[in-house]
Amino acid sequence: MRGKIVKVGYFREQGLEVFLDKLKAQGWLELFTNIPLGCSQPDLAEFYANVTVSEGLLTSTVNEVLIEVDARALGVILGVPAMGFDL
Repeated sequence: MRGKIVKVGYFREQGLEVFLDKLKAQGWLELFTNIPLGCSQPDLAEFYANVTVSEGLLTSTVNEVLIEVDARALGVILGVPAMGFDL
């Protein structure tokens, strides 16, 4: 799966610039438009199938590997601001 989740041109055509502006202001636009970023679709599906969030900690397993991160660590991993992420 590539990072091309948000197609900027499409959102502009639909008059949804406010959405793009909010992503940009929060520092998230690059995450959703950076084409070289990518991940394995089966691994991502397994991650979401197993994910739980409790007391500010996100927990999941992928290929029998336990993954535990809080909002701060997730922000670092994704390269995006995480302030207020856990509120």
